[in-house]
Amino acid sequence: TAPAASANAMVGLTPPASALAAADAPAPIGGCRNDGYTEMSRFWELEAGTDCGTFSFRGYRPLSVSFAVGDKVNRQPSSLNPVNSATTETDYQKQEMRIQLSVRTKLAQNLLTDPNGKLRDSLWIGYTGLSYWQVFNSDLSRPFRTTDHQPEIFYVYPTTAQLPFGWRWRYSGIGLEHQSNGQSDPLSRSWNRTYLMTGFELDNRLQLQAKIWHRINESAEDDNNPNIQNYIGRSELKLGWNVNQRNWMGVTARGSLNGHGKGSGRVEWMHTLGDGWMGGKSNLRLHAQVFHGYGDSLIDYNYKRTVFSLGFSLLDF
Repeated sequence: TAPAASANAMVGLTPPASALAAADAPAPIGGCRNDGYTEMSRFWELEAGTDCGTFSFRGYRPLSVSFAVGDKVNRQPSSLNPVNSATTETDYQKQEMRIQLSVRTKLAQNLLTDPNGKLRDSLWIGYTGLSYWQVFNSDLSRPFRTTDHQPEIFYVYPTTAQLPFGWRWRYSGIGLEHQSNGQSDPLSRSWNRTYLMTGFELDNRLQLQAKIWHRINESAEDDNNPNIQNYIGRSELKLGWNVNQRNWMGVTARGSLNGHGKGSGRVEWMHTLGDGWMGGKSNLRLHAQVFHGYGDSLIDYNYKRTVFSLGFSLLDF
């Protein structure tokens, strides 16, 4: 009977056992979910094997809900523009909820790269909303203390340059963003900036990303937050470390290149919770972070404070 079974398999009547086993096995996750590529390549869809197509929603910055407590809270926001300085205090509490929503979609790809090649460039639009909610402040009817809106458009170009000590230069990009809090005077805050960014990685363990920006000037009477770049800074450097399969740590520093800026620092830790679909890595994280400096929110652009937050974040989806 063995020769007959073999003959049947050859003419397609009875599939061989290996084919049946392959058919029962789960299909590998591809595109921007393909674990065969590094996190940086999958996040920016830098290679053909990480492409998830255009006009599909993906996560951008973490989607977070966390409890936050500061060493102090800005009860009377001020600005160098007198029109944008509050005249009375509001009895905000130091304890509040921090909520961040962030999404993006790819508009186009292969604008400058070869469609048949290995690498992919891409054009994206994104939106990030950050709110501080006085949910524990029943005396004020639990208001949102501030909500920042940050739409942007950016272009990413892939690179493959090998650097010393095993590092690789993975991408460069350029972008334009607007940030505002949607308030009326005296609490209105807004600015526009262009930026350049780049990223490097060491295997799938370390990531180094840098960004430098330039504020688009406004007239003095329209400027809600003069010299904001001296407080928030003109550049950002972020180092991420995949400690192991479950834990990630990151350090972000912002500063001014002319030596006159105030800047800030942020230290983060994320721990993976549960398992993802089809045995992959879950995108849900226990997320703890400490921020110190200026500009944790736009209303606090010139207000220095330290904030600790602990909650849950959903990464790229």
